[in-house]
Amino acid sequence: MNIQENRNWNTLLGDSGRTGGYGRWLTHNPGQLLWQLRLEDAVRSAPVLNGNTLYVTALDGALHAINAGTGRHLWKFQAGEPLHSTPSLADGKVLFGCNSGKVYAVEQSSGHKVWEAKTGAEVWTSPAVVGKAVFFGSADGSFYAVNLETGRQRWVRKLGNRIYSTACATPDQVFFGCSDGKVYSLETASGKVIWSAATGDGISSSPALADNAILIGSQDFSFYAFDAATGHQRWKIATGLGISSSPAVSGNLAVVGSKDGMLYAVDIPSGRLQWKVRVGSVVTAPPVATDRVVCGQAMSGGLYVVDVQTGRNVFRAFLGSGAQSAPVLAGNAIYLASAEGVVYALV
Repeated sequence: MNIQENRNWNTLLGDSGRTGGYGRWLTHNPGQLLWQLRLEDAVRSAPVLNGNTLYVTALDGALHAINAGTGRHLWKFQAGEPLHSTPSLADGKVLFGCNSGKVYAVEQSSGHKVWEAKTGAEVWTSPAVVGKAVFFGSADGSFYAVNLETGRQRWVRKLGNRIYSTACATPDQVFFGCSDGKVYSLETASGKVIWSAATGDGISSSPALADNAILIGSQDFSFYAFDAATGHQRWKIATGLGISSSPAVSGNLAVVGSKDGMLYAVDIPSGRLQWKVRVGSVVTAPPVATDRVVCGQAMSGGLYVVDVQTGRNVFRAFLGSGAQSAPVLAGNAIYLASAEGVVYALV
């Protein structure tokens, strides 16, 4: 496999817009196992990558740093309680949430703790970083902004319902879903609610921002587009079951997985369904998209790679029974983790 451009993958789905888009990729199928590393417990998050180091959290409370070229374990930070949060990388720090209700910042190079910020319940979301601010939701029903350098709280917005949706952020607005079934837009500077838009059930899907629209799934068996400025609903697509997966964007196409085991590809400007295809029994892990393919993991379907324009199967690899992790596409490899706690590098 030869990737035409190389870049870091610093947060869930690649960037703070959560688009899961990568550009040109793939001249042949990733059929060779470069390495695999079994961690001490299960993984319910996605890896992230900076330079030659891969960072992965696990349910034993450990954040692991792994050499991306060899699979060699570099260091481990122990948070003491299970970790469901995908890390984010910024300013030489690894940022992640914990079941203890804390968000940690540790040094990327050593794993030494820089700061911790406290909330009232578990933090499963991945921190979003814009400038010198870190944004994240908590299961205590509040959304937080803290200082990137110190962890000191800038503001908190109490919403009253659990937040498991990782935010996407711009310099002016931060967007996320909530278990009350609403999508929220807050001012990044103050935490003031700009708008909220209702769906028919709780939201754990993380939104993506594309074409001035917020793209997000709901447990009400629907995939939505809301105007980013006003919250006005642009369109809604029905799916066979609820959506926990987050969408990936390739050009004008948004691709999202559903618990019915299907991938749905939707034209963003019009809301028209372009194709749908079964990739497993259940899809909860977010896909990632390039200008050629969509790549992800599905229960009972393993790693899938399908054509972005048609949904036609390109490549499959079965790497364990459970899969909730979004893959990382970078350098000459695909990195991904299984629910059983095995981290893989394929080339």
